[in-house]
Amino acid sequence: MAKTRTIHRCSACGATAPQWVGRCAECGEWGTLVEERDRPVAVIPSTGAKPVPIADVDPVGATARSTGISELDRVLGGGFVAGSVTLLGGEPGMGKSTLMLQALGLMSDAGATCLLVTGEESAEQVRMRAERVGVLSPNLLVLAETNLPTILTHADELRPQVLAIDSIQTMHDPELPGVPGSVSQVRDGAHEIVRFAKANGVTTILVGHVTKEGALAGPRVLEHLVDTVLAFDGDRHHALRMLHALKHRFGGTQELGLFDMTSDGLAEVPDPSALFLADRLAEAPGSVVAPILEGARPLVVEVQALVTPTSAPMPRRAAQGLDNGRLAMVLAVLEQRTGISTAQCDVYASVAGGVRVAEAGGDLALACAISSARLGEAVPSDIVIMGEIGLAGEIRSVPQAARRLAEVGRLGFARAVVPTGTPAVDGITLVPVATLAEAIVRLFPASCA
Repeated sequence: MAKTRTIHRCSACGATAPQWVGRCAECGEWGTLVEERDRPVAVIPSTGAKPVPIADVDPVGATARSTGISELDRVLGGGFVAGSVTLLGGEPGMGKSTLMLQALGLMSDAGATCLLVTGEESAEQVRMRAERVGVLSPNLLVLAETNLPTILTHADELRPQVLAIDSIQTMHDPELPGVPGSVSQVRDGAHEIVRFAKANGVTTILVGHVTKEGALAGPRVLEHLVDTVLAFDGDRHHALRMLHALKHRFGGTQELGLFDMTSDGLAEVPDPSALFLADRLAEAPGSVVAPILEGARPLVVEVQALVTPTSAPMPRRAAQGLDNGRLAMVLAVLEQRTGISTAQCDVYASVAGGVRVAEAGGDLALACAISSARLGEAVPSDIVIMGEIGLAGEIRSVPQAARRLAEVGRLGFARAVVPTGTPAVDGITLVPVATLAEAIVRLFPASCA
């Protein structure tokens, strides 16, 4: 038997070092090297596959199976593919287990045999949740187990169409070094699960935790092992949950799925724009409606701002649902290019409803909301605003402007402040602006007179 040796492995990227050092030489992260026992690499037997012309490959194996949840199917491009491995990540309390359980219940109702392996909860706890969300199907089997070889033995005997493991960080293989959740256990355990899924054509779903920085816990090689990586997130203080694909080998990653967390489980949100604007107070200073793009899905959200004078030497800047860096940039451009100063004011900016705006297409709406709050003059309620702001104060075009405008037209808005060169859309009167200063003059003529 080959001797084992002690190595130090990075928990962020999986790189190894012969001795402990403070910083990983591969990824540059500090304090991530963990001591573990190395072992000889196992010899993986050949599958016996032979080269064939690509046109002769049968595509039937890549046909998607619907989950019964249209928002989840939207993100997956139709559903789960047989033999695929999907990693579902998110912060605690976001509803990962609930989403997975609802999908398994609907697929089992459709005739698929599903096996749910729970390592964090007992079978009784899972049963209580299943009763609450209404997925008590006889084709849905539950196994409370953390021993990976035992799990794979049960899966090999049952041969389910769908296998779900909650969570990969709780699985443990006695033949592997380390404790559950360690780098070697997560990496090598996931590798065994992927091999089983590919060899038997079993659709497999792995639930994974995320770190405080928002990255999936465990080595990054785990993301490379699987076919699909789904991120399930949202604001803990709001019921809205967002699902998007970070990686998807069977389709694109542009789609966004939206859910509402209720007492009966996760409910789909087919018309999110109407939900975001349902409680909007029209004609209020500091309120602006903006069409944003989340992946390939246009959303109409309300951007709010509050500007209050302060005597503090360091005025406060707070952003919720917006990037703090972009807020600082917009405030600087506002002061330099339009003369609207907030140097002696606290500025609060947010996106109502719990959605997060990460794209630059909401810059102009944010600037106009801040200007509206500072000047005390409301933006007309039938106007939407979109555009990216450059450091010179110019308004730059945004991608897929026609799709955004079509969405605001569906909601009944009549006018849109847009960058010059934006194509016309039926039913929407465009107000093209070239600079931020021009947009402020157009929107607030009384204050700029």
